[in-house]
Amino acid sequence: MNIQQLLQGLAERVSASASVANVYGDPVVVGSRTLIPAAQVRYAFGGGGGKKDESEGGGGGGGRVSARPCGALEVTPEGARFIPFDDRQRMGAALALGFVLGAAAVALTGTRRIEIVKRAE
Repeated sequence: MNIQQLLQGLAERVSASASVANVYGDPVVVGSRTLIPAAQVRYAFGGGGGKKDESEGGGGGGGRVSARPCGALEVTPEGARFIPFDDRQRMGAALALGFVLGAAAVALTGTRRIEIVKRAE
């Protein structure tokens, strides 16, 4: 079996098992509303091979699959809409809070240093 066949077989097996339904479950039906989970699934594969001489050959390969939730599709009798899972607001708030706390720590330690220097004189 050559490297291309090996990687193709690996990709087929992984893509069959890494579907949104396998990762996040089946759609949920509540009354007349259906929620369908959506995920961002990424695949990466690579491989290589070579021959040292006529009798010896070598090769290898590998791959990676990752999936993360990106939203849900809501289907109602009135229509359908995509609800994204967006953490930008939470990340922005955490970044701002970290900046404020860091600035406060620097300000407090800077004030103490000035007091210590004044006392030493």
